[in-house]
Amino acid sequence: MKRNRRCIVGFLLFSVVCLVLMSFKEDRRNSLISKNLEIFHAVFRELDMMYVDTVDADKVIESAIHGMVSNLDPYTVFYPEDEDEDLRMMMTGKYAGVGAVVRYHAKHDRVVVVEPYEGMPAFGAGLRAGDILLAIDGEDLKGWPVDKVSEKLRGESGTTLLVKAKREGVADSIMEVKIARANIALPSVPYYTMFDDNVGYIILNSFTENCARDVRLSFIDLKNRGAQKLVLDLRGNGGGSLAEAVDIVSLFVPKGTQVVSTRGKLPQVAQTFKTQREPLDLTIPIVVLVDGQSASASEIVAGAIQDLDRGVVMGWRTFGKGLVQTVRELPYNSTLKITTSKYYTPSGRCVQKIDYSKAMRPKGEEDKPKTASEDFYTLSGRPVKAAGGITPDVELKEMSVPNLLHYLANSDVLFDFATDYAHSHPTIAPIEEFVVDDSLYAAFKEAVKVSDFKYDRQSEKALAALKEVAAFEGYLDNASETFALLEKQLSHDLDRDFDYFDQRIRELLADELVSRYYYQRGAIIQAIKSDSTVFRARDLLADSVAYRAMLVPSAE
Repeated sequence: MKRNRRCIVGFLLFSVVCLVLMSFKEDRRNSLISKNLEIFHAVFRELDMMYVDTVDADKVIESAIHGMVSNLDPYTVFYPEDEDEDLRMMMTGKYAGVGAVVRYHAKHDRVVVVEPYEGMPAFGAGLRAGDILLAIDGEDLKGWPVDKVSEKLRGESGTTLLVKAKREGVADSIMEVKIARANIALPSVPYYTMFDDNVGYIILNSFTENCARDVRLSFIDLKNRGAQKLVLDLRGNGGGSLAEAVDIVSLFVPKGTQVVSTRGKLPQVAQTFKTQREPLDLTIPIVVLVDGQSASASEIVAGAIQDLDRGVVMGWRTFGKGLVQTVRELPYNSTLKITTSKYYTPSGRCVQKIDYSKAMRPKGEEDKPKTASEDFYTLSGRPVKAAGGITPDVELKEMSVPNLLHYLANSDVLFDFATDYAHSHPTIAPIEEFVVDDSLYAAFKEAVKVSDFKYDRQSEKALAALKEVAAFEGYLDNASETFALLEKQLSHDLDRDFDYFDQRIRELLADELVSRYYYQRGAIIQAIKSDSTVFRARDLLADSVAYRAMLVPSAE
């Protein structure tokens, strides 16, 4: 009895000590906050009073706020009133403007049109890819960066602007067009189709408002056309609305199924999200395609499909963004998008890859020893990884992009060649039939050769580094002839490089040309024609035995 009393008294004393320590820690934290806010106020007061020039209070304080949130994570962002449009576009996929993609062109020192969205104001006014923007409302745009021109093109729906543009290579091509801005809604599902008479294919570009409805309607149409299998393409999809992700998963799993849960510092952010609607199909085989740019809501969908053994995930490990943001209204129409929780897949995995809390630790503080990773299992008992991001069931070898292709894809020479070709060829063959034949390929190669196109070669850089090391260690003199021979063999040779990368350059050129005639939808169709990952997904779905085997725990 006495022993029990001593235990109770000891426990109470321990509890009191813990409460006192917690209270002391909280008081100390509050004291530090008050101290630093007082210092901040004093610094600004002194600057405002003593600085040699007049301090722009809005700019200085806004910069301080941006600096404060930038130390947390990339997704906690402050939006002043004049940037509210950017937040609204990110959340909804909608904005008011002319509906065109633009880029900077070095030769002209101006921004040019890359693609006018089909059916949007810029397209209706006659602007086309390659058109050089000269002025907007009489203001010369020479030397303007892309973001400044884009800001000028956006505005309230219904307002008008006068755009002066020039069509390169066309005589008397300077035009002035009045364009009325409109609400631009970027399609979340830009394309869906059928393969092999029974495989449906849906691309989902973003998790914006009503994207689940668009996926639902696309899937219903595909089923009506005979789809018995499905490929859901989330590659390059950076995510968005968590609620939309849950609604998409609800198409394929029973009502009431847990899709994702969130946990944070505050109890009220801890939530469990379950499907609220009856499914459309509980048995159709599914392959979800992902890559290193599939993030956030894309990872919720892929992780849930994987954890629930509802389909096979194929591609590359995803980005690893397991942080959830909440939008908080602030005074004077400003807004704070703040990370409030982390999300967890049905098996309990948090797919967040980077620990941003490390940046907030005091200098010199050691990382805590890492504990052994927990084991996570799917509904059927398959082990799944929680190493940051979603690791696919079928992990493909990522195809590297040669330097030549990278520089060509981002060069003015490819862009200009496609522009000139489109001006001299009013039409091309239908997308399904279009190919870059030998004569077209030769013409492009010649255009590249006569231009000032240059690209870095990793082999030349590596050789230069090796020569430096050889010289430092005293071997260069004895190996000078060998190095000279290597330099000759590794020198730039566009003819050789165009022959070596023939097929991939033809695909790159075809993508650029098709987009000039058939716009975004056409570019997608053209890219799919040579998409090896899509072919792998179709092959897996065609082999029902291999597909089912992937969703069953191994004998081990």
